[in-house]
Amino acid sequence: MADLKHRILMVSDFFYPNFGGVENHIYYLSQCLLKLGHKVVVLTHAYGNRSGVRYMTGGLKVYYVPWQPFLMQNTLPTFYGTFPIIRTILLREKVSLVHGHQAFSTLCHEALMHARTMGYKVVFTDHSLYGFADVGSIHMNKVLQFTLADVTRAICVSHTSKENTVLRSGLPPGKVFVIPNAVDTAMFKPAPERLGHNEIVIVVISRLVYRKGADLLVEVIPEVCRLYPNVRFIVGGDGPKRVRLEEMREKHSLQDRVEMLGAVPHASVRSVLISGHIFLNSSLTEAFCIAILEAASCGLLTVSTRVGGVPEVLPDDMIVLAEPDPHDMVRAIKNAISILPKIDPQVMHDRMKGLYNWNDVAKRTEIVYNRALKCSDQSLLERLSRKIKSWCSM
Repeated sequence: MADLKHRILMVSDFFYPNFGGVENHIYYLSQCLLKLGHKVVVLTHAYGNRSGVRYMTGGLKVYYVPWQPFLMQNTLPTFYGTFPIIRTILLREKVSLVHGHQAFSTLCHEALMHARTMGYKVVFTDHSLYGFADVGSIHMNKVLQFTLADVTRAICVSHTSKENTVLRSGLPPGKVFVIPNAVDTAMFKPAPERLGHNEIVIVVISRLVYRKGADLLVEVIPEVCRLYPNVRFIVGGDGPKRVRLEEMREKHSLQDRVEMLGAVPHASVRSVLISGHIFLNSSLTEAFCIAILEAASCGLLTVSTRVGGVPEVLPDDMIVLAEPDPHDMVRAIKNAISILPKIDPQVMHDRMKGLYNWNDVAKRTEIVYNRALKCSDQSLLERLSRKIKSWCSM
């Protein structure tokens, strides 16, 4: 099975030209799988005038099916409206396995369901953490239980994410594997010359939304600026909470110490990171956080909230953790500033090369594919019988 070559269909509503952790994960994983000799095809919805079949680096074929996003880059749920085109792609590309990404992706759920109906093996990767109490999470968890009831294998990006997914979906833990994200260290290199410490620059690059802790930044930034006259902030990103940050800057007269960049293209992220000393992540929930890897690869010391899978990402000497509380975050930033002179960006970059590598992620994913294809399918009657027995024993 080690030499078996797969024909994989990656499915998600989230892909380029949109930018984010899921989009990067699908792209880099696909490129590495292509290098390993597998055939990879991506299925996503149209983005603006980008519709039809496109080819990317390495011969990666992308189907931008002509559906426009309905809400938050997701297509409108239709259940069976997508079946004809998904079936056509599966047969045309002679797909052997379907790999869906992200629990919030409508297209992912429908593709997994249709693929299993046609007898294909399916793998699902969850990239986020969800709760259990709010209305949105309750409905999402019910959808997940329905879709993943017959999934062959599942992948999570951290152990915390695995626990969360198993609880939400009811999947047997033995079916779920943990494979972390990675970073392209060749793209994220430290600055050629080491920055001085006369002025300390703290960088924030994030979507400015509640879930990413933008409200925490509103309280943390003024206090840090008051304590350290030589500290300056660079904030990259856009979102509904940007207005609050702009108001904070005006209220405390910090226009010359808090630079608001707006949305930062992924190609420009490195140039922003290498202009700083500390990377600040204020997320309230996070399954993994690729942004931390990119910052560490550029040689920045990270200060982050202790949430989700973040404590699993970096060694203790490369990150300072804090509770998602303004006072504790200020304490963590103080600690980071005190140990900043001990940080060597090039040494940190070299360590990241060994810790996270997309080729390693692809090889581990390949093992999951091999195990998925070795699974013997139970008949529908057997699966229903097993499910009824479990219900009767409750």
